[in-house]
Amino acid sequence: MSPAFDCVLTGGTVVSGDGTTPRVADLGVRGGRIAEVGDLADVSARVRIDCAGRTLLPGFVDAHSHAEGSVFDDDVQLALLRQGVTSLVLGQDGVSLAPGPGAYADSYFGALNGHHPTYRGATVADLLATYDGTVAVNVAYAVPLGTVRFEVLGNASGCATTAQMRAMRSLVEQGLADGAVGASSGLDYVPGRFAGTDELIAVVEPLCGSGGVYVTHMRGGYEENVAAGLEEAAAVALSAGAPLHVSHLHARRALVEPLLRDLAERGVDGSFDAYPYRRGFSLLAMPIVPEEVLAGERCTVLARLAGAREEFVRRWFPAAVAASDGAFLETRLAHVPAPEYAHLEGLSLREAAEASGHEPARLVHELLVATRLAATAVYAASPHTVDDDYVGLLEHPWHLAGSDGIFVGAAAHPRAWGGFARLLAAHTGEGRAYSLDDAAVHLSGRAARRFGLRGRGVLVPGAAADVVVADLARVRDEATYERPRRPASGIDTVLVNGVVVLEGGRLTGRRAGRALRRDGEHP
Repeated sequence: MSPAFDCVLTGGTVVSGDGTTPRVADLGVRGGRIAEVGDLADVSARVRIDCAGRTLLPGFVDAHSHAEGSVFDDDVQLALLRQGVTSLVLGQDGVSLAPGPGAYADSYFGALNGHHPTYRGATVADLLATYDGTVAVNVAYAVPLGTVRFEVLGNASGCATTAQMRAMRSLVEQGLADGAVGASSGLDYVPGRFAGTDELIAVVEPLCGSGGVYVTHMRGGYEENVAAGLEEAAAVALSAGAPLHVSHLHARRALVEPLLRDLAERGVDGSFDAYPYRRGFSLLAMPIVPEEVLAGERCTVLARLAGAREEFVRRWFPAAVAASDGAFLETRLAHVPAPEYAHLEGLSLREAAEASGHEPARLVHELLVATRLAATAVYAASPHTVDDDYVGLLEHPWHLAGSDGIFVGAAAHPRAWGGFARLLAAHTGEGRAYSLDDAAVHLSGRAARRFGLRGRGVLVPGAAADVVVADLARVRDEATYERPRRPASGIDTVLVNGVVVLEGGRLTGRRAGRALRRDGEHP
């Protein structure tokens, strides 16, 4: 006679995430789903895991991750699971592998997303298939509109014609049919930054009625410029009749909260992700190199950049420093994929210039040319915000957790290794931003609902058995800016689709992750 359950987690405090009070109970798993929550002491099970004194939470959903290629690395899977992250939403900032062969995204965003080891396809369906049963976490995907534009217009800066917009719209429609959870724009990156508001509205038209979300890295729309970015984002979402999700929102609380309130009053179905750190992370070139320099074929862009050394030194770099009130010089080099400069990783621009004997502007120009624009950096914190600003955003009813995690580089941002653990350890508990149930909603349930990940984000019968077993007294983010690649502590057991993928704080080697298609039945 077969056991009643594949696995029973016994005696833990179950946080269901559906608004009910956490309670001590057993949780039974069968066929990849939660079968029962209650007293299961007398039922048979293939595996029983003692969870007394620990807390069971729905597997966390990272609403903004750059792990397209990196997620295949065991170290990255360990970093995610040790924080309780069981599902990722990829395709962020408008640049990723599909649709198309992925060569452009690999050359431009490989320093952020990592290099995918097996994708050789052409469609979102092809890409999603590469994650089924090959990694330990689940993966969802938003159609990246910059990649869509590149497939139709290349890296051209001009306006799209009606025929070209029709072609882009068709690619978005196909991506949604393939299971994408929405469409993402990256309006500070190329070629997405060349798309005007009217083009964006036309291209995301297939989102209307699909349930897909318009996700956006806004156009220069953060910190003190957040109003302009939110206005354009709202215009696109409202015209498309689609929900709006703003990526990695960071700005003064007093500035952004009235703007979000206004959007809600205008009928915007909105959400945003935010991480619990003040410092940002991206390509080193993004705040320095003008958009007109970045248009055109890659070889042309690189030649143009190499020939613009004096203009870079006299105008572009000083403008970036001035715009940050001098803080840009404290930007820390994260990944420098050029052997002759790799020793500078982890140093600020000021420190790197002193170590190399160059003035900062000339050094940065050399780095961008030598790395073919692939250098990345951890940016200095904005002088306009304080810690209370990001804490305030974490409490907002539109907030859901996203790490903006990038796993490439020896000196990458610690948010990829510690963001979710920090939210659970430092911001959950009496007198803090979240109760236990709030934490389940912000770190899991709200993102699952926003992106149509059916059966995720709750611990109730019938839901997918993505389960985090946390010793809340021990949960801690161990990653720092000086040592960013240290896995979190306090979460030693995790199930994904009913399979134990983390046990004793170590990977079990079981690849239970799946591609999560919007409103699809999983597992």
